[in-house]
Amino acid sequence: MQEEIENRTINLAISTTKLTGRALMSAFRKFMQHRSNVKAKKAALANEKPVGEQTIDQLIGQNQGATNIEIEKTDVKGFKKILDKYGVDYAITKDPSQEPPRYLVFFKARDGDALTAAFKEYNATLVQEKKTPSVLKQLSKFKELVAGIPKKVREKSQERDL
Repeated sequence: MQEEIENRTINLAISTTKLTGRALMSAFRKFMQHRSNVKAKKAALANEKPVGEQTIDQLIGQNQGATNIEIEKTDVKGFKKILDKYGVDYAITKDPSQEPPRYLVFFKARDGDALTAAFKEYNATLVQEKKTPSVLKQLSKFKELVAGIPKKVREKSQERDL
């Protein structure tokens, strides 16, 4: 009886080591497959050129020539939105040495026509914003008008009967 129990114990130990070895091999294969997928994705990203807002190094690194223009800080965020709409590759830098600070927009030389169109649209939006009156100013004006109107005196009384 003792020999039979020892034999079963040894068989169990052998089968579990085989299982562990198989599991380790399977896990190693999965890891290697995952690693090759990650390397393929990195290689694909390295080959893609950035589009839209970039750093100056990325812009110059594309060897297509870069030029710059100066803009005011009136609405840089709105200007970025229009540049993205036109598909212009650009980099905006701030020159704090001057007061008020200057903003330089670097762009590829081949994007000159698109940048011209973007500037026209940006200037049109600025002109349109100046033409439309401010809603907050209108609201404050109406508040003053309402404050000048005499208020009605209301008396609320409630009668209770016993």
